[in-house]
Amino acid sequence: MIYFDTTYLIFILPCVIISLICQIRVKSAFSKYSQIPNSRRMTGAQAAEYVLRQNGVTGVRIEHVSGNLTDHFDPRTNVIRLSDSVYNSASVAAVGVAAHEAGHAVQEAKNYLPNKIRSAILPAARFGSGISWILIIIGFLFSARAQGGFGLYILYAGIILFSLSVLFTVATLPVEFDASRRALKCIRETNLLTEEEYKGTKSVLSAAAMTYVASALTAIMQLVRLLFIANNRRK
Repeated sequence: MIYFDTTYLIFILPCVIISLICQIRVKSAFSKYSQIPNSRRMTGAQAAEYVLRQNGVTGVRIEHVSGNLTDHFDPRTNVIRLSDSVYNSASVAAVGVAAHEAGHAVQEAKNYLPNKIRSAILPAARFGSGISWILIIIGFLFSARAQGGFGLYILYAGIILFSLSVLFTVATLPVEFDASRRALKCIRETNLLTEEEYKGTKSVLSAAAMTYVASALTAIMQLVRLLFIANNRRK
């Protein structure tokens, strides 16, 4: 009754389906616009550097990282890492992804408040995600026996810790949306891409943003599911 029960079908399965759809959409959009070169023949690495320069941000390194769609900004080392399909690619998709990661670097440089809040939550979220499911499983086991009260305390403790990772997932949303907003604003205001190329870039970033929405929805519904089961055990 912990994993394979009706609550999983009601709360989680729809979110899994939505997440799969979002993943398919982002891969489809990236694949489509990866085949379309931008008119400036600007690579992803050059696009990231361009966005940083337009925002007056210095001291950020741009490096290549292996893999596909493994692009990210590391605030600890102040490094933007771009994947095989972005770093040296002069496609419309590559410019969008690289500009988005540069948007994160701009957030860090400008002390963007939601980014600071997200970073502050991160240590607690890591701790919570690491131990929460251990406590939840133990709580389920003990709450099904005579020691129900003891098991419920452990179960609720696990749920509270799990809620920290849910909070982090939700806090990620404004950070990701703002990074895309900064990227698209820079591209449009400086006429980096043509109107059609801009629309393609926007499609890629919009599809990617929905994957974060789906992740947040899944995390929230998982929390609701756990609370629902715990309350039934308490009764």
